[in-house]
Amino acid sequence: MLPGFLARAVELLLGREGRSLHLKAAGTATAVLAVVMLLGSWAVVAAEDGARGANLKTYPQALWWSIETATTVGYGDFYPVTPVGRLIGAAVMVVGITTYGMVTAALATWFVGREQRRRHHLAHGARELGEETTRALHERFDRLERMVAGKDERG
Repeated sequence: MLPGFLARAVELLLGREGRSLHLKAAGTATAVLAVVMLLGSWAVVAAEDGARGANLKTYPQALWWSIETATTVGYGDFYPVTPVGRLIGAAVMVVGITTYGMVTAALATWFVGREQRRRHHLAHGARELGEETTRALHERFDRLERMVAGKDERG
């Protein structure tokens, strides 16, 4: 069931033809982060196995550590003590920081684009209203000119 869920999640993140580049990049980064966290958790347990002072001894502990590391929370309850474990931690940090930066940028781009579309729509509506008002004023002036011209011709 889990691989099917992961395949569906990746398809939802990456599979839309109409999606913008920034959303595809954020989706790809999120998928990469999930893989790095899952594999990094396994790798750090393997790297820390048998090391003196190691506190990452189980996969659930390592998974919690990878989540807090990727999000840069770093409670300090779990941490790698071996050079290989620390290298894995650095990779999880870099991928996590990059992913959250990309997701934040994608959201900001979406909000800005939405606001630009709203303003464009308002400007277009105002332009149409201005054109209608100008046409109506021209028609009134033309009528007034005809009325004045008609009175002058009679009088």
